[in-house]
Amino acid sequence: MVITSFAISFDYRCPFANILHQHLVASLRDGEVFDVEFVPWTLSQAHRAEGGLDVWDDPAKYDQLVALAAGVSVRDQQPEKFLDAHVALFSARHRDGVRLATLEEVTAVLESVDVDIEQLTADLASTRPWRTIGDSYRRFERYEAFGVPTVVVGDSAVFVRYMEGPNGDASVSTDLIESIISMVVHQPALNEFKHTRLSA
Repeated sequence: MVITSFAISFDYRCPFANILHQHLVASLRDGEVFDVEFVPWTLSQAHRAEGGLDVWDDPAKYDQLVALAAGVSVRDQQPEKFLDAHVALFSARHRDGVRLATLEEVTAVLESVDVDIEQLTADLASTRPWRTIGDSYRRFERYEAFGVPTVVVGDSAVFVRYMEGPNGDASVSTDLIESIISMVVHQPALNEFKHTRLSA
């Protein structure tokens, strides 16, 4: 099938984002060429106290967004390192149990994939990545997004909860991504499709 352009949201704390992004990166690393935009999004904003500061403007919420802000920084300023950094941050959180709640935890992970830490920390100190998170969140409000990962094709947005990570066969990951995009494009009337129980 011909894959159209799509966007996919991420938050390194979400296990379902971890699974789907691991599949997407496996496919991209295998040579698949998707026109994909990686978009930061945070549940912390939806859960903030009524009338409270936006989380990207609230110093008390720094620990909730520092990993996401670091991912944004690498995406924007060191794009050649982004896929490695993206997988490393997801893996640190969901495979290794690293909280990613401090700059030290985040930079330790990113040093392992040769991210320029001096450039990263300077960008974080400028607060630009936090402003970018805010812009991305407001952009996704038009889709009434409620979680990650949300896949957006044109004006259609779909939350995807996939339960199994990559198995080492990148073609399986590619088939998964293609099938999701196909469903978004060709089945707009399908609002919910959910197994009543997990398969054995």
